[in-house]
Amino acid sequence: MAASGKLAALRLPPLPTIGEIIKLYNLRAEKQLSQNFLLDMRLTDKIVRQAGSLKDAHVCEVGPGPGGMTRSILNAGAADVLVVEKDSRFIPSLKLLAEAAPGRVRIVHGDILTYRMDRGFKPDIAKKWEDEPPNLHVIGNLPFNVSTPLIIKWLESISTRSGPFAFGRTRLTLTFQKEVAERLTASTGSRQRSRLSVMAQTYCTVKNCFTIPGKAFVPKPEVDVGVVHFTPLAQPQIQQPFNLVEKLVKNAFQFRRKHCFRGLAMLFPEAERPELTQELLRRACVEPTLRPTELTIPHFRALADAYGQLCARQQGLASYEFREEQRLKRLHRKRDDAGAATTVGPPHKESRPAPRDEAEE
Repeated sequence: MAASGKLAALRLPPLPTIGEIIKLYNLRAEKQLSQNFLLDMRLTDKIVRQAGSLKDAHVCEVGPGPGGMTRSILNAGAADVLVVEKDSRFIPSLKLLAEAAPGRVRIVHGDILTYRMDRGFKPDIAKKWEDEPPNLHVIGNLPFNVSTPLIIKWLESISTRSGPFAFGRTRLTLTFQKEVAERLTASTGSRQRSRLSVMAQTYCTVKNCFTIPGKAFVPKPEVDVGVVHFTPLAQPQIQQPFNLVEKLVKNAFQFRRKHCFRGLAMLFPEAERPELTQELLRRACVEPTLRPTELTIPHFRALADAYGQLCARQQGLASYEFREEQRLKRLHRKRDDAGAATTVGPPHKESRPAPRDEAEE
């Protein structure tokens, strides 16, 4: 029988009702884990469509929960679905899916932040980085509390071509809190422009696909949710090491309402701050009075190149952190204050006069 016939004949177990999910998995008690599940198959189907064709594809689904999105991925024709779920309460529900779709669902009980996805698929699905993306997708309804650290981790993996990107330019289709989705795709000059905007757009083509109202989720979050699609670029917009780029961008947006030189100045030790900040901006040909939200990717490219040159010239500059300098200054100040207090000493109670040989002359 043809593969399409097998897919048509596939009968998946029914999705639990909202009441069953809340009762069986005690979702109210787990809201602190930022878990919000999408049980409307029309919406999970719509999310999966944003990934493109999944016919015979390999898919890693992040945080499948009870398996609502997993069903949509299987129905879209994926040949191999690897689900990574941290919460043990959902493993039985996922095992039902695996039994209903023999050989097509693999379950990993683990944390996506530490899971080695490069070990989850066979190397023969890999494509050269400069070629078209591999037939491998990462799809997930991410918990809000891990979405930002996870996408930053994956952007770094893109820069090193590791993890999911050991197979090539693996595409990502993920959910984020609406405000985060808007930041990821924000253009230069917009109010939402942020560190996330620059980092994501340095390494990927990013598309904010559509917004899902919070009321569609169980339990209902207080915010709406955006679906974002990422396709890694064949060449990043900035060629400097990821850690250098992230440090530069993070500092630039530190004072987002101030002129950009304020945040960029924090890249340098206090003793040399004015001179090195001026040199950085001069080398990059960036106006110091531009605000961080007005800086384009080419601006950041020039700043990163200039900062890289300064780091190569001056030993220790790349590892400098102004917060650590501030912490050490506060520590020394406390020690000085404690020393002064010890020298002065506490007030003494009135006592007998000291003997003549002990008295001050």
